[in-house]
Amino acid sequence: MTTFNKLALPALLGAVLALSGCANMSSQDKNTAIGAGVGAVAGSVLSGGSAAGTIGGAAVGGVIGNQVDKPRR
Repeated sequence: MTTFNKLALPALLGAVLALSGCANMSSQDKNTAIGAGVGAVAGSVLSGGSAAGTIGGAAVGGVIGNQVDKPRR
């Protein structure tokens, strides 16, 4: 069994479980999650893969994603 085959099923299962958890989320919640994911990837790339850069990017991305679809007062 190749490494790809060993990782494919758990990755697919994780993706299905993660996406099914988003069924009852509001638009603002979805934007927060998307922003955190994109921010984590960007933070990891920009910091050379450091954990602090990834966490910081996720935090900043989550805040930005949350504010994008914030209801007007």
